Formats: sequence, C-alpha cells, structure tokens
Amino acid sequence: MAGLITHLHRDHADAAALAAALSTEATVYEPQAEAPPSGAADHLTTYGAGTVEQLGIAQADHELTESGITRRPAAPWTSVTAGPVTLTALPAVDGIGDPQVSWLIEAGGARALHLGDTMFHGWWWRIRDRFGAPDVVLAPINGARLTFPNRRPPSPLPAVMDPEQAALAAELLAAERLVPIHYGGYGLTGLYEPEPDALARVRSAGSRVTVLDPGHTIEIDPAQDTAERRRGDQHDESEPRREIRGAR
Repeated sequence: MAGLITHLHRDHADAAALAAALSTEATVYEPQAEAPPSGAADHLTTYGAGTVEQLGIAQADHELTESGITRRPAAPWTSVTAGPVTLTALPAVDGIGDPQVSWLIEAGGARALHLGDTMFHGWWWRIRDRFGAPDVVLAPINGARLTFPNRRPPSPLPAVMDPEQAALAAELLAAERLVPIHYGGYGLTGLYEPEPDALARVRSAGSRVTVLDPGHTIEIDPAQDTAERRRGDQHDESEPRREIRGAR
C-alpha cells in the first residue's frame, strides 16, 4: 500500500519502522519542501527541492534515504490513490516552521484525518467544506511550548495544539469522533514542555472522545456513527472496539 509522513521530525518519520511495515513496492508520501529563498545562506542543507534549517529534518531525511524507501512529495490539496484508498495531503502549520501536512485517508465511504502535530489554524472549515466531515480525527493534544536555541526569542504560544484547541478543531471539522494523539511522551524542562493533564482536559473539552492504547484500533462505521450522533449519544469511549496485536 503506502506510508504517510506528516513532517520530517524524527518522532514522526521513523525510517526503520516504515521499512519494516511496508513492502518494497510501497511508496511513502511526505510534505513537499519549500523552494529555497533567493540568496539563501550557504549553511542551509537541501531537503528534496527545498531547504531545511535544523538538524532534525536533515537527519530524518538522511535515514529515509538510507533505508531505500521510495518517497514522493505531496503538496497540500493534492490526492493520490493506493489501491482502494485515497490519500489527500491537507494544510497544517508546524510549530517551528518546517514543512508539514495533515493526511486525509478515505476508503469505503469512511474518512479518517490525521493531524500530525499541527498548531491550531484556520483551514478547518475549508477542509470540512471540500471533503465532508471526517468520521474520526486524530489530533495532537500536548500543547508543548518550545524554547529551542535556534528559535529565539521563544514564542509563549503552544507549538502543538493543546487539549482545548484539539477539541475545537474536531468541532469545527464536524468530526464524528476525536482520537487524541501526541501526548504522554517526553518533556524537557526549558526546551520542550507539554501541557499537564492533557488527556483529562481533552475528555472534558470534547465530545465523543475515543482513547486508544498502543496495539488497539477502532472500526469506523459512518452510518452508525451518524445515527448515534443524531440521537445525542455523546459519550467518552475509553475502550477500543477491537484489538490488533502488534500494531502501534
């Protein structure tokens, strides 16, 4: 089939995991690099047809190249097909300005939208109006504040959506259910500081929140989800419907 990368930070672009999971014929789609500005500094390294300005992207790019994976760039609002699945790259905003997209995956009348670790932005309505409400949106919630040495002065705003922003994005998208992602991992005092109590807060702020543990999945039934929502069945689902052993 295919692999999808929202952006080339190493916690979102694991070359070894992709190589292990995909067949040798599969293609991995990633955000299209920006064209280098006129008179770009000599120290900038290349990523595809564009430039990168931090080591994290260059390292992920190198690891993906060394893995031998077939890679293709994808610009926002463009679609490709992989068997019965349609994959559409959608706009996203990276917290430190690197190329990033969200991915809409459509098959069999179901839609899943993966938001990577985007910041809150203003494309939610346009995404909904062009493609319809997603059956499930996987949204980051840790609201991390960054104080990286190469991004000074630091911004006091979250570089990733926080729990309340994720719940609002799901509401604006008219998503049937929200699956929180990008939380409960690492934090580095003075460098990368996630918001506390992210999971409890998104459960409080959002409706129809489904929490998935590693190794679990949910089954999407668009007709059933819509009927439940019309009945006002807005509840928190802490347990997935079915387990897939060995999945992440």
